[in-house]
Amino acid sequence: MDALPAWPKGKKLVHLDLKGAPPRIDYLHKLIGLFSGLGADGILVEYEDMFPYEGELKVLQSTQHSPYSREEVLSIQEVAKSQGLEVIPLVQTFGHMEFVLKHKSLWGLREVGHCLGTLNPHREEGVRLVEEMLRQVVELHPGSTSLHIGADEVYLLGEGEESRCWLSTPGRTVQQLFLSHVTRVAKGVREAWPNLNMIMWDDMLRGMDHDTLKGSGLVGLVQLMLWDYNPTLDVKNTVYLLERYSGAGLSELWAASAFKGSTNVHTCVTSTQRHVDNHLQWLQVAAALPEGIHMLGIALTGWQRYDHLSVLCELLPLALPSLASSLQTLTHGDCVFNPKSVCLSVPCPSSTTGDSVLFPGRRLAELVVELTAILQSEELRHFEDNMFVRGWFTPYHRQRKIVSPLIAQQLQCQAMTLLALVEQRVAMVKKEMVRLYPASTAQEWVEQHVSPVVAPLQRVLEDTRASLLEMVPQNVSASMVGQ
Repeated sequence: MDALPAWPKGKKLVHLDLKGAPPRIDYLHKLIGLFSGLGADGILVEYEDMFPYEGELKVLQSTQHSPYSREEVLSIQEVAKSQGLEVIPLVQTFGHMEFVLKHKSLWGLREVGHCLGTLNPHREEGVRLVEEMLRQVVELHPGSTSLHIGADEVYLLGEGEESRCWLSTPGRTVQQLFLSHVTRVAKGVREAWPNLNMIMWDDMLRGMDHDTLKGSGLVGLVQLMLWDYNPTLDVKNTVYLLERYSGAGLSELWAASAFKGSTNVHTCVTSTQRHVDNHLQWLQVAAALPEGIHMLGIALTGWQRYDHLSVLCELLPLALPSLASSLQTLTHGDCVFNPKSVCLSVPCPSSTTGDSVLFPGRRLAELVVELTAILQSEELRHFEDNMFVRGWFTPYHRQRKIVSPLIAQQLQCQAMTLLALVEQRVAMVKKEMVRLYPASTAQEWVEQHVSPVVAPLQRVLEDTRASLLEMVPQNVSASMVGQ
């Protein structure tokens, strides 16, 4: 396929999702330098509980990791500025408030009790909480000219008792309920910081008709960021949606793609090709837009979790080849090198020689790829399905201790060999990971991505040892069990 036209004039932002696996500050500084070298114009920083909230909001700070200090937050901006990058903070103000509403003292601010993500829009204390979050973040970003107020995926809105009461008045809709809260928040920001541009996610507006959008109160107040991370993004429908927004007066528009964190909730190794394909689709959208529609730029999202409570997605070092490929696709209209395999060096557009650069975190990426290959191997994944387990070491055999010692010993040796290999690689991964991330991240990653895979193997090993103790003379079984 011939190369598409490059991404039209506009900013290219790299999204930093810090609600999981927050990089150590020195590593984060190196990453910012890499983003600049790869052709980014700015960073969209989603702190969540890693922001150093103060006063009554201190409860929002992470207890799993030490949040970034005020000095570290300022250093992120200083390093970005030195690299020519804009910094745009992102603060969720309606949906995805899990990191706020999980706290017992704030349970009463949920729209419904069993949904941690959605704020009750009727409670004044909830609005004041959001306003104070915004104030603290904006004031610690004195050089920022834009703010992202989130507002995506506001699940179960309208199902709370107060919302049902509000909606019982004829003519009121869930769409109006959404708009009333978002416009109130946005107007508060505009009043406090008149020169600050506001960006918000678009998905809650997609079902609104022309008149609702035009009369939403958001026209001239916010810039919409339309997100779609699919490698088979529907170009025609996306162009239509952008035309609808623009036609209703919401003419300042952004796109949002993904370079990681959108394949599967528990993905460990980034599929570069998938994300390149997503950016190629976005280039088709840009090429098909009528002249009157102006795109302010595109944010390349890099989700670290699907939400605050989900497992860790791919760590940043695993996704840097994808980021490089995606940025080059936007710049050149095509990917300039083969993205089908995980490459551990990346072409640097700013290089006059065209040389590749080894990205920071390369060694961790190599080790995780190697460990993941072992964890996904047929031998390990399907150990309990092998002929000897299914034939001579079923739960029936184990419960009744009627097993063949010869088979049990063979399975024990196989399990011990596999576990020793995994443990060796895990130790290497953790050693490298703690250089770039807090120790708590390394522990979480292992417990989420390694422990569930090896648990069946460990159970077989424990059961073989117990069976050998039952079925073999003591002096012989002791030597077997100790192997």
